[in-house]
Amino acid sequence: MHFKKAFFLLCLLLIPLGLHAQLAFHPTPPRVPDFVIFAGDTVRLDRQDFRERLDRELISFTYMHTNSTLMLRRSRRLFGRVVPILKEQGIPEDLKYLMAIESNLDLNAVSVTGASGLWQFTKATAATYKLEVNAEVDERFHPDKETLAACQYLKDAYAKFGDWITVAASYNAGQNGIAARLAEQKQTSALELFLKEETARYMFRLLACKMFFENPESFGYRLNPIDVYPPFPKLTAVSVSGAVPSWVEFAVVRGTTYAALREANPWIRDSKLTNKAGKTYWVLIP
Repeated sequence: MHFKKAFFLLCLLLIPLGLHAQLAFHPTPPRVPDFVIFAGDTVRLDRQDFRERLDRELISFTYMHTNSTLMLRRSRRLFGRVVPILKEQGIPEDLKYLMAIESNLDLNAVSVTGASGLWQFTKATAATYKLEVNAEVDERFHPDKETLAACQYLKDAYAKFGDWITVAASYNAGQNGIAARLAEQKQTSALELFLKEETARYMFRLLACKMFFENPESFGYRLNPIDVYPPFPKLTAVSVSGAVPSWVEFAVVRGTTYAALREANPWIRDSKLTNKAGKTYWVLIP
């Protein structure tokens, strides 16, 4: 009993020392630069309000340890899948950071409002860009198809606004909403608008995100390359043009498991596929 009590008291004495050591070596956010080049455009930060808005987001990325670490670990896998599609569609590579701040690079992300997938499409936006969403299939969870839909959204927004930062604001607040604010406030860039806090922060969060992924060490993150998740494996794709009464049986017949099949094809949302329209789906076989 005396030994246990002494050990407990010793632990209590050491806890403050441990906390002090953590604080002493705690990372500090990087300084706000004079400018950030985003999608080929120079965003100058020589205004105090801009500097403070970016500083807030740099602090956020520095101290949100769980999300920041997971995004770094997922980045090679998800950027490797998405960037070739962006390039093919003529979208600047920097727009990949929209996906990062939308979903934290979580393939299965679902917001409290029901927006889903890497690019966080709502059901209404998914329907506009011809993504199938129902109880059995949700193509918002198909990284390739949702990225193609996001590219079309970004092209439409750029045709309307002509600069990528304003496009980014419209991704958060909607194209009609940003167009209305620009007209009301007689401005041409979303950076000059008075907006609700979420959208006002969104543009500077995007700039901070670019800085974070390009130089995580400046935020205090030193990730061993072995800890970064590997790219998606190359899998065999099988076409399905009819009903699938049981994805479990479908998986077993092809030498895999239902769990592995669902992980490789997150757009599958039920244990069966009715497919009355006879649509062709490409299913990846682990």
